[in-house]
Amino acid sequence: MLSILNILEDTTADGPGFRTAIYAAGCPNACPGCHNPESWDIRNGRQMSTEEILHKVLADPFADVTFSGGDPMYQPEGFAELAKAIKEKSCKNIWCYTGYTFEQLLRNTRQRKLLQYIDVLVDGRFRQDLRDETLHFRGSSNQRLIDVPASLQAQKAVTYRRKVEQN
Repeated sequence: MLSILNILEDTTADGPGFRTAIYAAGCPNACPGCHNPESWDIRNGRQMSTEEILHKVLADPFADVTFSGGDPMYQPEGFAELAKAIKEKSCKNIWCYTGYTFEQLLRNTRQRKLLQYIDVLVDGRFRQDLRDETLHFRGSSNQRLIDVPASLQAQKAVTYRRKVEQN
């Protein structure tokens, strides 16, 4: 079971293209200026099963998936189970927002398991003093867009670059 604040379908704010965004409840970071402070308390969420969430995700064959919050890495086992099911039953890519850094996640065996199913990680705590509204898909300039499969292979953070940006 996962504690979920909301599931927002067809959003374009949480990664490229249309996405189904799953907002986790629970976040230990409590970043000043957070756009979603009600997400900090895990008790603010509704208990949902992997199957229930998966049904919503698979109902839209075109939307990819974003885990946000709160912090999905606060519930790593449940989100790993969900991400694995999404990957087994679809070709959807998965983005994940977290206040932890990629390097911190590598050192935590519970959180590292979730990384194996993530395509792009937006890492790092939101910092109000580094807020930048010109950035795509992140709120402050310290946050990184990380290509997780390439990073796991390299054992260091590799910056995500959209294919259209490479041309």
